[in-house]
Amino acid sequence: MKWMLIRHGQTTGNVQHRYIGCRTDELLCPQGIEKLKLRKYPKVQRVFVSPMLRCRQTAEILYPDIKPEMIEDFRECDFGAFENKSYQELSGTADYQAWIDSLGELPFPGGESRMEFAKRCVDAFEELIRRGSKGDCALIVHGGTIMAIMERYAVPKGSYYDFQVKNGEGYILFDDGRYEKL
Repeated sequence: MKWMLIRHGQTTGNVQHRYIGCRTDELLCPQGIEKLKLRKYPKVQRVFVSPMLRCRQTAEILYPDIKPEMIEDFRECDFGAFENKSYQELSGTADYQAWIDSLGELPFPGGESRMEFAKRCVDAFEELIRRGSKGDCALIVHGGTIMAIMERYAVPKGSYYDFQVKNGEGYILFDDGRYEKL
């Protein structure tokens, strides 16, 4: 069995390099939709999605004949006070500088920490593993969700930030932890 970990298509917030988390429910932008339609994705038997609109919309484009199953805990991180702001807008603020200096380990002001977010995502993924599935599955989720799962399961091991992917990209994760880029 294989898990296709696919980051949702591009949104306007992604184009503008904004922190778009679980508080902003954006649609895909037109160029994001077009980019998804140009790629080929592996066939799967089941599709699991974050409840965020951008993930549900991506699933409809990539796997129109499969009804996606929503997994609440696959939603994006709560970026708190950084939500919907760009790094240019945050640059020079004490909270942002402290977060940068912590290498992203401090909780977002008024939001989640990377550790809390990663635990939530990995726990949800482990629940899917426990339930079992016949056939290959796609997870249409967020970049951070993919990074958390890959940090925990990928072989060879890597750090959270080693597994960053662009919109519409991702990994094929095999049951034994081996992986390859989509």
